Amino acid sequence: MTTSVVDLRSDTVTRPSAAMRAAMAAAEVGDDVLGDDPTVKRLQERCAELLGHEAALFVPSGTMANQIALKVHCDPGDDVLASEGAHLMWYESGAAAAIAGVQLRSIGRGGSGTFSSDEVVAAHIAAGPMQPATRLLCVENTHNRAGGVVWPRAELDAVVATARRLGVALHLDGARLFNAAAALGESPGSLAAGFDTVSLAFSKGLGAPVGSVLAGSRARIARAVRFRRMFGGAMRQAGILAAAALYALDHNVARLGDDHAHARLLAERLRGAPGLTVEAPPSNIVMVDLAAPLPPAREIAKRLEARGVLCLPFGERRLRLVTHLDVDAAGCARAAAEITAALR
Repeated sequence: MTTSVVDLRSDTVTRPSAAMRAAMAAAEVGDDVLGDDPTVKRLQERCAELLGHEAALFVPSGTMANQIALKVHCDPGDDVLASEGAHLMWYESGAAAAIAGVQLRSIGRGGSGTFSSDEVVAAHIAAGPMQPATRLLCVENTHNRAGGVVWPRAELDAVVATARRLGVALHLDGARLFNAAAALGESPGSLAAGFDTVSLAFSKGLGAPVGSVLAGSRARIARAVRFRRMFGGAMRQAGILAAAALYALDHNVARLGDDHAHARLLAERLRGAPGLTVEAPPSNIVMVDLAAPLPPAREIAKRLEARGVLCLPFGERRLRLVTHLDVDAAGCARAAAEITAALR
């Protein structure tokens, strides 16, 4: 067993640096439920400004941020549109149905992670006595399951304009929005423009141990505060966690391009290996397809674990490799060599 491990399972596996831990230890705190935590306030105000909204709310997870958004926008029985393979559908334990009581429907093209304005029009349901009205359209940028896909700006703008014309509210699942911004060379606020609510995660590429925000209008965030409490997400001296997020915003945003470069390096090293098809990574997620007669993805992942490389099987014949701040170029080169060796 190799002593050093290259962990490519997700960008959620990062560990806070010594400097981030120091910032957490030094954080000024108060009771956030009573509105007394100055570090949480500072984080919320900064994120609202970054995302171009009036207010923001710190929550424990991106899943909670998304589920609060559903409650803010919808009534039970409402119809919600989201991209095929959306995090809302695949990775939130059925919470949309169990908690918000909404009907989720997927739109999009063959797992691309995006959809067109024409597809929004075709899927939209107007209010009526026999049908659930489409109240909310959800966009995920970057799109996790599609392989870190970044929405093309023109397509994003067209979808936002169409939803506005139809009178449908818009939520942006921006867990990796900073990755999308880095890939396009734009600001997160410009990509969030036109959305009624936006979620943003600190525990992925930004490297904080926990936490997300939900941004929106003051009225919507006031509603969100109640739902956060209802969901058990209200925290007391949460400034310790908010300090990690603030540190991440100060120190870990500009370096996201490094993760994208490392993902490209990994893909390039794997291209041409017998039986592998490797998609060009648009951000920090590399999808690797395994052709027969290679073993299934789960078996390859087990072999790689024995070689000191961790990754996740994505179905029967696909591996997902995610770069992050704890994996450098040398680690990616080593991972590529071990993957190639594990195929033999």
